[in-house]
Amino acid sequence: MNAINTMSLINRFRQALSSLDLAGARKLFFKLFYTLTLSLASSLVCTLTAQAQNQLQASAKTPDMPNLVATPATSFSSGLVYDWMFLNLQLIQQTPGFSPPLAARALGYLGLTLYESLAPGLPGYQTLAGQLNELSSLPLAQPDEPLHWPTVANAALATMTRMLFNHASPDNKARIATLERGMPLKYTTDFDPGTVTPDITNRSETFGKLMGMAVWTWARTDGGFSPTGGLRRDQANYVPPSGAGKWTATSPQFAPALLPYWGNNRPMVLRAGADCPAPLPPTYSEEVGSAFYKDGLEVLKIHNAATQEHRQFALYWADDPVKTPTPAGHWAYLTNDLLKARKADLGTAAIVFARLNMAMSDAFIAAWHTKYTLNVTRPVSYVQLVIDSNWVPNLLDTPPFPDYPSGHSVQSSAAATVLGKEFGVNTPFVDNTHNDRGWGPRTFKSFKAAADEAALSRLYAGIHYRFAVEGGKPQGQCVADKVLALKFKR
Repeated sequence: MNAINTMSLINRFRQALSSLDLAGARKLFFKLFYTLTLSLASSLVCTLTAQAQNQLQASAKTPDMPNLVATPATSFSSGLVYDWMFLNLQLIQQTPGFSPPLAARALGYLGLTLYESLAPGLPGYQTLAGQLNELSSLPLAQPDEPLHWPTVANAALATMTRMLFNHASPDNKARIATLERGMPLKYTTDFDPGTVTPDITNRSETFGKLMGMAVWTWARTDGGFSPTGGLRRDQANYVPPSGAGKWTATSPQFAPALLPYWGNNRPMVLRAGADCPAPLPPTYSEEVGSAFYKDGLEVLKIHNAATQEHRQFALYWADDPVKTPTPAGHWAYLTNDLLKARKADLGTAAIVFARLNMAMSDAFIAAWHTKYTLNVTRPVSYVQLVIDSNWVPNLLDTPPFPDYPSGHSVQSSAAATVLGKEFGVNTPFVDNTHNDRGWGPRTFKSFKAAADEAALSRLYAGIHYRFAVEGGKPQGQCVADKVLALKFKR
């Protein structure tokens, strides 16, 4: 952004303060902070590269030194991506505060950081700056000076991981540092010291760190950032709307609404949470024979007559925080395994995780926007009020947020659509996410088959109506389509 636009932001910020428009002033402050940070980052990159230029030109003329400028990111393995994703999934599970929406957000920024750090090393590809919401620019690599792409990616992922999990335990913070330091020793072919000079290593690390910090600066302004990693401060002030068919806290914990304003966050790709609306659910009715009553009665009957297979499906796809890496983490886990099994290169892994993780992050924003706009009552509340006052789902506790649509359905549909595009809609795969719990491995004939099972599992568990399961699918499809429409290639 040029100096004229920066001065315009400063003047607007002053006007907002003078008119006591504190909300507007706060938003303009973050935009101004983001703009100035990116300008500083770009200047720092230029300074560092200019200082090293003479040394790098001498190194490039060494007879045994390959032309790293022409060595694309696709020439390296994706081993370091596998390790970083695996660690992040463990951190999501072990770090307080990572409910499913926050976990998806973390993965979204991690995937974008990986891609943007490698985009200059992917022939024919380009930055997504200018296409994503309020992301006008990112640090640029000098096209005539070599970077070592595994070093860049390692530094970028380490930087973003530290930012996302700044409140992790001391032991887990140490794991982040150990993983970053250990990459060159583990992947000696990718980090061959005989082909990478110290100057190239230093500049590559600098570029990766700057990219991570630039993306993080943007992330801090999305509405979902909390300095402690916990819930947003304004959640405590939320009062759910009252009335027939409206959501209320559910037994047995009667917990307050989870992240009621998450749907107002700035998405990464969608223009807003309302950009991909779900179809309207049936009109609320307590009349026997109405569409709403039929779906409520179906939840009761299916749950009470659930087979052992149905119960296993419900538990397998529950993906509860703390116990698991959450629903988004489940899909990231199986994708990580799939890329490893196919021996994907570094560039391919970056593209896949950028699309997948951004889709899952935006899917939760879209789902939460609809949930807290419609505030549909949960099956346990409806059944107890209208059909059977003694009924309680005995397999899983009902989550503390409105019913419609099913978040599992929206997010799984988005993930399956992206993966179907990347690997083929009829691609079978093995899911090892819950092997440590004795629930795997499991083989699925397609990503859609897995997504459909994940969605239906919430009906089997007695925590969603069928219309919530089905209504979430087109919403997730819409989110995925918008992500897939991004112009990654020039």
